[in-house]
Amino acid sequence: MLASPCNQTTDNSFIFVGIPGLEGAHLWLAAPLSFMYVVALVGNTVILTVIWVEPTLHEPMYYFLCILAAVDIIMATSVAPKMLSIFWSGDGVITFTACFVQMYVVHAATAAETGLLLAMAFDRYVAICKPLHYQTILTPKVMLGIGMAIMVRAILIMTPLSCMVIRLPFCGSHMVPHSYCDHMAVAKLACDGCSLYSLIFSSIIVGSDVSFIATSYSLILQTVFRLSSQDARLKALSTCGSHVGVMVLYYLPGMISHYVEWFGQDVVPLHIQVLLADFYLVIPPTLNPIIYGLRTKKILDQVLGVLGNCWYIGSKLSL
Repeated sequence: MLASPCNQTTDNSFIFVGIPGLEGAHLWLAAPLSFMYVVALVGNTVILTVIWVEPTLHEPMYYFLCILAAVDIIMATSVAPKMLSIFWSGDGVITFTACFVQMYVVHAATAAETGLLLAMAFDRYVAICKPLHYQTILTPKVMLGIGMAIMVRAILIMTPLSCMVIRLPFCGSHMVPHSYCDHMAVAKLACDGCSLYSLIFSSIIVGSDVSFIATSYSLILQTVFRLSSQDARLKALSTCGSHVGVMVLYYLPGMISHYVEWFGQDVVPLHIQVLLADFYLVIPPTLNPIIYGLRTKKILDQVLGVLGNCWYIGSKLSL
């Protein structure tokens, strides 16, 4: 049993409340959540498959996008099934072990995603600002190093956090006013929480990544507006626009959720805090493949080609 002997209960599990104050609306929330989860799974699987099987997409930007799709699948799958169980049937029970595993996976995936967004911003910077050196800078060896650094950083951030939370003594209620094992929500139930660690390190990681991303795109914009061809400017802005849109969808709800949960407890209702945290983990994996699929011509062409072939084969078989 992971809990300390100081527990006042023999139950080795937590119970999720779901959306506090909106328990009557859980069934209404389950339908859109189910739809978004299916879209996230199908969309990201399509992105992974198309990039994997199409040789023309074996470029740094698409490799990063491929990893992002895999991380999105992991992130959505780590929370959505249990959320649906809560919303559909009211089953909010989760064992300590499962809770801490979910916590590790969720926060490691979010740390990996912010690293990938930074890597994609760097890729666009090199492609637009130093196009002649693109192949020599982003070599396969460099790509592998960037990918490993992203994953190692996520592990190094989450391992001490998870170890501290696992060792916390839970002396009171095991009712978690949340839809998944959010670190701060669980730590607040302990005799001696450690949620300040999460706030400090998430602020450092996200703050530094956002700063580097902003710097990259400011340099990109300077280069783009110096281009003589209007078509080239529009193409570059269109490509960067989809990336910026994905980053806004990821960072804005996440930052609002994190800081509201810490500083705005008496200002923002609890159900709004929980909804923000839930959307933060479900909406980006749902919209990322749609945005990239529709905004990236090579991927869109490949997807349409596959769908066209499937339709052609289906029509032949039906004759």
